[in-house]
Amino acid sequence: MQAGKKNYAKPLIILWTVCIVMFLYTPMVSVVLASFSKKRYFQFPVVNWTTRWYEKAFESLSVRDLLTTSFSVALLVTVLSVVLAFFGALAFARYDWKGRKLFQKIILLPIFFPQAVLGLALLLWFSVLGITTSWMTAVFAHMVWIVPIVTLIISIQVYSFDPSLEEAAVDMGATRLQTLREVTLPILSPGIISGSVFAFLLSWGNFPLSLFSTGADQTVPEWLYAKMVSGYTPMVPTLGSLMMGGATITLFVSYVAYTLYRGRQKRRLT
Repeated sequence: MQAGKKNYAKPLIILWTVCIVMFLYTPMVSVVLASFSKKRYFQFPVVNWTTRWYEKAFESLSVRDLLTTSFSVALLVTVLSVVLAFFGALAFARYDWKGRKLFQKIILLPIFFPQAVLGLALLLWFSVLGITTSWMTAVFAHMVWIVPIVTLIISIQVYSFDPSLEEAAVDMGATRLQTLREVTLPILSPGIISGSVFAFLLSWGNFPLSLFSTGADQTVPEWLYAKMVSGYTPMVPTLGSLMMGGATITLFVSYVAYTLYRGRQKRRLT
């Protein structure tokens, strides 16, 4: 009877998994299909295929500016967020100090605010300070929301970190910098890499915060929204596909880089 139950459960699990995957990925596949259609509006099945919209996208200077702006914002947000989140995670999960519990509560608050409200609050604050909004202010706006998320991700890794490993390195004559480079960073690298990927992707596709903080500059999500509201063209699914492609490449490169890094660390230990 138990074997029968297992055989009955396995097809249901497979069916449920297929349904979830289709539910999540069918809209994205539709966007890609629409980007290869000759018609202005998406119809399924696609009868006439073309790569004209991609050719136009790569030839367009405005599309290059959009992608450059989005990439610049995401890259700066990633670097700055990881640096701040690394030290914030040590304060969050490693060291016991006065005010730690209050810090743990305050650092996570921005995550729970609606991004549109957070963006509006930042815009009002920029206005009060007389700061002209641009893609640089968008970097700051993204960081207000993303740094707490990355801090939480790295903190998970810090909680499992054994401080005695650092103490042993110091006892063997290693400096604080050597201990950080040779012991702390390698052990926390899974959390750091995961936080980096999250930071880049969350910034890369962010719309609400960008809408309130980029000013005259424009990111890809803002452009997509503007074209969906008025002036729709087949460039919308094309640029959307490029955004998804960029996110996929980021995940793949991160996985390969981490795999190579772990392999190098194992060879060094052996």
